[in-house]
Amino acid sequence: MTAWTDHLALEGAKLDALSVSFADARTEAAAAEQGTVVVPLLHLGLIRSVGPESTPFLHNLFSNDVAKLGADAAQWTSFNSPKGRMLASMLLWPEAEGHALVMSADILPAMLKKLSMYVLRSKVKLADTSESCVLLGIAGADAAGTLQRAGLPLPAATMAQAADSAVRSVRIGEQAFVLAVEAAEAPRVFAALQASGAAKAGTSAWQLAMIRAGVPLITAPTQEEFVAQMLNYDLIGGVNFKKGCYPGQEIVARTQYLGKLKKRMYRIALAADATPSPGDDLYAPEFGDQSAGKLVNVAPAADGGFEALAVLQSSSVDAGEIHLGGPAGPLVRLLDLPYALP
Repeated sequence: MTAWTDHLALEGAKLDALSVSFADARTEAAAAEQGTVVVPLLHLGLIRSVGPESTPFLHNLFSNDVAKLGADAAQWTSFNSPKGRMLASMLLWPEAEGHALVMSADILPAMLKKLSMYVLRSKVKLADTSESCVLLGIAGADAAGTLQRAGLPLPAATMAQAADSAVRSVRIGEQAFVLAVEAAEAPRVFAALQASGAAKAGTSAWQLAMIRAGVPLITAPTQEEFVAQMLNYDLIGGVNFKKGCYPGQEIVARTQYLGKLKKRMYRIALAADATPSPGDDLYAPEFGDQSAGKLVNVAPAADGGFEALAVLQSSSVDAGEIHLGGPAGPLVRLLDLPYALP
């Protein structure tokens, strides 16, 4: 436990290692649909890369162009295996002395160790700063107005950032923000956002917002399962095809230019009697007992069912019959994404 999680417990939160809730998941999903929510992002962690060579160091490792990233910008990016499979999906932004990397907390220790192996003689230091820097998510119809009323930095554009002495706001959607807050200031900021109109909500409410935004998060069950384009990372701006080499670059580029991509990420709905989890297999008649796809992220919906992001064989989507867990498992219903698939 930390001072921050102690404070959340005093606010009535139910906590485990990587999630938080203030009510049942269906109630929190309804709050996210009907208004604006503020969520402690305990399921995410933060690595800081500090040093004069942070930019070239990260640029040579990740799928996006770190070298051309503006000081007031942010980007989605990925760290991939040599076979082009995604090890981590990240939100990255520059800071005064380096960069911040936000990723799923369950994979952070292993990724920190793996990234550190590449440092060698580079003038850069990597550190897990998850305890000293609290992450908050703001999402909903009036997220921008809530930030403004709370007197917090408000970036003007999507994938832009703004900061003051204690808070950095990163705008990841029209009405969705990630806030990086100095731990000592987190209770004050959390209270200010609630006083300005946001309802406190738990991890699943944020996950539902990201599913509806079509933004995937790689977690331990889905590491090394997908090439970036399968997760629509090319569509949300997470891959730069003009930059130089990085681990897995040849596979990612070949997938793009040879047109061999048979799988894409879709948004789906599952009934209340399903028990979905990230990494679960999906099935379609044309593939028989062979998996036709996998769940990436899952969250309860207000109607009692679930919504999820899933990587699926596009031919199975066209055929229109997909089952969870086995060829005779619960049927899946396709939902719209906020962007068009090619």
